[in-house]
Amino acid sequence: MGIRSFVGLLFCLCYSVAVNAQQYAVVGRIPFSGDQTYWDYLTSDASSHRLYVTRGNEVLILDLDSGKQVASIANMKRVHGVALAHELNKGFISDGGDNAIVVFDLKSNAVTNKIKVGNAPDAVLYEPTKKRVYAFNAHSHSASVIDAETEKIVATVPLSGIPEFAATDGRGNVFVNIENKSMLVRFDADGTKVQNEWSLAPCKGPSGLAMDAHGRRLFSVCDNKFMIVTDAETGKQIAQIPVGVEPDAAIYDIEKKLVFSSNCDGTLTVVRQESPDKYAVVQTLKTEREARTMALDPVSHRLFLPSEQIKPGSRPPDPGDLPEFTPGTFHMMIVAPQM
Repeated sequence: MGIRSFVGLLFCLCYSVAVNAQQYAVVGRIPFSGDQTYWDYLTSDASSHRLYVTRGNEVLILDLDSGKQVASIANMKRVHGVALAHELNKGFISDGGDNAIVVFDLKSNAVTNKIKVGNAPDAVLYEPTKKRVYAFNAHSHSASVIDAETEKIVATVPLSGIPEFAATDGRGNVFVNIENKSMLVRFDADGTKVQNEWSLAPCKGPSGLAMDAHGRRLFSVCDNKFMIVTDAETGKQIAQIPVGVEPDAAIYDIEKKLVFSSNCDGTLTVVRQESPDKYAVVQTLKTEREARTMALDPVSHRLFLPSEQIKPGSRPPDPGDLPEFTPGTFHMMIVAPQM
């Protein structure tokens, strides 16, 4: 074999390995008991090997490696998200049904406090440089900024519309999608005022938000089958990427340089980041209808997507509404990279 042929073969083999490494498959399912038919955000914590799953009026806590439930936090009203502050040994749960942020001990999982915030807190975010918790209040169109150490509200930030998911870069910067305005907000350096509001057009209904903190890129997923990539410094729109219908979560895998969109139509869109300014869809994986939220284990690179079986013969839901689910069928799909 000539040197050119050998080099060509080696290139093809390396390219094939790289492409296959970016293919994903559903490799398992974790069943759960109980009849709750509502769930929302998940939070993965690689340091403690825990996965926090919000469902109805409780948070289920799973072991990331085995998938087994190890604890739960119950007796809430309508939970949405979980934020973790390891240096304070505290977790924070947004209970939209009680207009509160529920504080719990990360070691014992015991509830230690309830902080009243605005109406219907949805996403919740911990910003580590200032040790603050942000509760994004859907019905109040505001963000409650909480000192995580004292557990006191230090500011209430008015927003122009309904806040959805939020992201931070670990440097003090906080961003949030505004769902009904199709805008992306950046808070000021102090984190208590809006500094910028950037258009996400042609996006409609932005929900999930992820961030490449190193490349300074934000990824907003939209109901009308777009992922919008935004420069986190200038607000300039970098790319519009096709995804599935009504995604509700976005995740960026920093090691694999992949962005994921979990979509209500039963698909998972896998996007390769070729550079901060260039992206390509590399896979559309079939999952299950309404598997719209997810979490990533950054160690194993597995994704976890909750879902529930749609009741046979049920009436198709109105736009924006959930379908009728079969009680007792809540489960977690495990999606893993294939080699």
